[in-house]
Amino acid sequence: MDKIKKGLGRGLSSLIGETKVETKKNHLSISDLIPNRYQPRKIFDETNLEELSNSIKERGIIQPIVVRKSDDQKSKFEIIAGERRWLAAQRAGVHSVPVVITEADDLKSLEFAIVENVQRHDLNPLEEAQGYKRLIDDFAYDQEKVSRFIGKSRSYITNSLRLLTLPEDVIKLIETQKLTAGHAKILVGLDNASFVATKIIEKKLSVRQAENFVKIFKNRKQKSKDSKDTNIIALELSVSNKIGLNVEIKNNKRNKGKISFEYRDLDQLNKIIDIIKSYY
Repeated sequence: MDKIKKGLGRGLSSLIGETKVETKKNHLSISDLIPNRYQPRKIFDETNLEELSNSIKERGIIQPIVVRKSDDQKSKFEIIAGERRWLAAQRAGVHSVPVVITEADDLKSLEFAIVENVQRHDLNPLEEAQGYKRLIDDFAYDQEKVSRFIGKSRSYITNSLRLLTLPEDVIKLIETQKLTAGHAKILVGLDNASFVATKIIEKKLSVRQAENFVKIFKNRKQKSKDSKDTNIIALELSVSNKIGLNVEIKNNKRNKGKISFEYRDLDQLNKIIDIIKSYY
């Protein structure tokens, strides 16, 4: 049977079944464990950690931590899956934890970590992309093989990897969850991704509003060879979001121009007139 094709659908138990497992020793001191060098997850949410810690205080660790013997530190065991449980157990003051000891090589260790995190939706979009990239760069996977292993479409993997092409400052905003995965997808391939990212945060734009913001940029580029001032475009979007109608501002070098409101029926026209009347 093709082991790759089954991928994510088999879950961790099936991956464990592919490696030699030691069942005699099922508890280890918490100080005997060290983090997984291939852990794709970089950010652990403080609130979730605290909630898990409280749960461990009440009920203990229900699901064992999957570990392997460390190559670097002979007396230690490297965590393959369950680093969040290990961190929460330390906070809970637990001295020993249940484990499954397995003989996994570096590739299997990375596969374990990616599968666990993707199944639990614990990775932010960048961490997920970085995990896939590591399979490709370090273990000679191609996108098709990653797709089969993870159980997601080839286009999903391609789009995921494209996030890594974003500018460093935008990547930082995604890592710190100031931008969502939906926003990130809109920014991929934009020459002005950093500027748009700043405006999304500054104006608290939803994904739909951010899409409209990007459309305004593209439409203005097609209509005129003269590039419109980005601040004017931002103002157009701001007014448009406020009144719910498309707005165009034409402003020349002497700061003279005109504002156009687009309406599709009499109700929208009356809305514009009412807005103007209410302020004048």
